[in-house]
Amino acid sequence: MAGQAAAQAEIAVVADAGAGRRLLRVLTCGSVDNGKSTLIGRLLHECGAIFDDQLSALENDSRRYGTTGENIDFALLLDGLEAEREQGITIDVAYRYFATDRCSFIVADTPGHEQYTRNMATGASNSDAAIILVDARKGISAQTRRHAVICSLLGIRHVVLAVNKMDLVGHSQGEFDRIAAEFRSFASQLSFDTVAPIPISARFGDNVVERGRNMAWYGGPALLRYLESIEIEAALETLPFRFPVQWVNRPDPEFRGFAGTVASGRIRRGDPVRVARNGAATRVERIVTADHDVEAAGAGDAVTLTLADDLDIGRGDLLVPPDRRPEVADQFAAHLIWMSAEPLLPGRSYLMRIGTQWVPAMVSSIKHKLDINHLEPLAARTLAVNEIGLCNFAAAVPVAFDSYESNRETGAFIIVDRYTNETVGAGMIAFALRRATNIHPEHLAIEKEARARLKHQRPCIVWFTGLSASGKSTIAKLVEAQLHVAGHHTYMLDGDNVRHGLNHDLGFTDADRVENIRRVGEVAKLFVDAGLIVLCAFISPFGAERRMVRDLVGGGEFLEVFVDTPIEECRRRDPKGLYAKADLGALKNFTGVDSPYEPPEHPELVLRTREHDAGELARLVVEHLRAEGLLR
Repeated sequence: MAGQAAAQAEIAVVADAGAGRRLLRVLTCGSVDNGKSTLIGRLLHECGAIFDDQLSALENDSRRYGTTGENIDFALLLDGLEAEREQGITIDVAYRYFATDRCSFIVADTPGHEQYTRNMATGASNSDAAIILVDARKGISAQTRRHAVICSLLGIRHVVLAVNKMDLVGHSQGEFDRIAAEFRSFASQLSFDTVAPIPISARFGDNVVERGRNMAWYGGPALLRYLESIEIEAALETLPFRFPVQWVNRPDPEFRGFAGTVASGRIRRGDPVRVARNGAATRVERIVTADHDVEAAGAGDAVTLTLADDLDIGRGDLLVPPDRRPEVADQFAAHLIWMSAEPLLPGRSYLMRIGTQWVPAMVSSIKHKLDINHLEPLAARTLAVNEIGLCNFAAAVPVAFDSYESNRETGAFIIVDRYTNETVGAGMIAFALRRATNIHPEHLAIEKEARARLKHQRPCIVWFTGLSASGKSTIAKLVEAQLHVAGHHTYMLDGDNVRHGLNHDLGFTDADRVENIRRVGEVAKLFVDAGLIVLCAFISPFGAERRMVRDLVGGGEFLEVFVDTPIEECRRRDPKGLYAKADLGALKNFTGVDSPYEPPEHPELVLRTREHDAGELARLVVEHLRAEGLLR
C-alpha cells in the first residue's frame, strides 16, 4: 500500500549525509480544512527544508491562491494539484522529506474529505506515527474518529492529537482540555501505545517547532520535539524472513531465478527456505542483484534468488524459513475498510491481491461493522463506502499470510472488483479460520465425462438472463421440451421455483440477489457434474455473478443467453403486475425500476423477442448447442 513517493523520499534519507539518524514515517490526517497542509508547510519552512526558489514561488502562489491575507500560505506547498489549490483541500497523498539533528522524517499529507478516505488509508499503511489534526473551533468529528480507527487497524501505535487553530479560540486552555479529554476517552478503546494532545497554531507556528508564548499554560513539548522522542517498533529486518516471488527470471536455459523484494527479515546465501504453499524445502544458492552477487539481503532489498533444487515455484509464492512459517489457509477473518460507492456484497467473487498473488475471493459473512462513534459492533449484511467491518473471507485457493498485527507486509491485502477493476477494499488479516479436519474432497468413482458419454451429450449450463417478463422462462421451457424429445437429459432451474425451497430465506436486496445466484450456480455445477444440460432462467442482474457461475465450470460449459427485451415491452406484458407495483413503490428493489440491470457484454447468444416468437428463438438456441458440439 506504500506510495511510490514515500519510496523516493526514503532514497533521499539513505543519500542524506546524516543517514545514520533514525527514520520516522509520519501520517497527517483529520477532517477537511483542519490545517494539515499548513502544518507540514510550516514544519518544512522552520526546519530549513524549503529552498529559496521554492519559497519565492510559494510567495507568488500565496498571492494568487492563498487564504491567509498577506502572509505565506504554507498549505500551497503541498496542495500541488490545480484542483486542490482552487478548492483549498487536499485530494492526493503528498509525501515530504525533512530532517533535524536527531531524526529524519517522511511525512504523508493525506486528504481529510470523507470521499478520499482510501487515500488516507494508503498513507497510514506505511506510517510509524500519526498526527490527527482537529480544528479547535469544531472539536472531535466523525471523520476524526474514523481516521483514528483506521490508524489503529493499520498498526500505527503512536498518535498526536494536534488541536489546531488555537488562535481562533483565544488560545483557550478550557477548549483544549475538553477536546483532549474527549479524544483520550475515545482512543482508550483503540490499540495505541501513546496518545499526546498538543495545542498548536500552524498558521503562526505556535508549539509547532518550539513552544509558543501565546499558550504559556501548556507545559508539554512542541510538536516536532515530541515526534523526535517517539520510540518506534522493531524494524522489518527483525521479523521472520518473507520473500514474495514477483516473477521467474529465465534469461537463458542455464539460469532460473526468483525475483522479488524482501518483505521482512534477512536471508543469507546457503540459508534453508521453504515454499509456504506446500512446504517444499531447499536452500538459497545465490543472491543476485542488478550487477553482482551478494552474501545477504534484508527487508526492502530487490534481489533474485537462485535455489539449490528445481521446485515448482511461480509468481505469488512466498519463500520463508523452515522454522518460522506463516499461516496457509483458504479461509480467514480480516478487518476490511470498504472504499467503493458500490456496497460490499457477501458471496460476490472479487479479486484479492495479497503480496504478489492474485486470487479470487469472497466475503463469506460479515461478523459485524464498526460504529465509529462508539466503537461498538453492529450487525450488518453489507458494508457501505468508508465503513469498517470484521469479515470472514473465503479464497479460491489457500494463501500464505501472517496476521497483520505481527507483520504488516504479509498481513495486508486489497480487494478489486472483477467487473470494473476498481480497488474497492483494503484488508488486514486477523487470524485463519480452522476448517473441520475430517472434511476432504471425495473423489467419486464415476467422472463427469463418463456420465456425459452415457447420455450422448456434453454437459453445460445454458444461462438465460434478462429483465422480468422478457420471456426467459418461456424460451427455456421450449428449449428443454425440444431437447427432451430429441432424447437429451436436462434439468431446468427457474428463478421463482428455487425461491420456494433452496432460497426461500432470501429477499431481493443486492446482497440477497448475489447469494441467490451463488447458490444456484453451485447447484447448476452439480448438475453439470452429473452430465446434464442445465437450463437456468434468472434475471441475474449483475455481470459479476454471471461470471462467477461461468468460472465454476470448465471452458465451453457455460453459455450465456441474453433475452433482449426492451423494458417498455416488459412493462406492456407484465403478466404478474410487478412493474405496476414497483412504480407505485409497493415493490422495492425491482430490477429495471429501482435496482440496476447489467446487460451481458459478450453473451454467446442474443435473443431479440420483438423480432422472433418464442418457438423460433428456442429453435435458435438448440441449433447453437448442436453447432457447439454439445448435442449428439
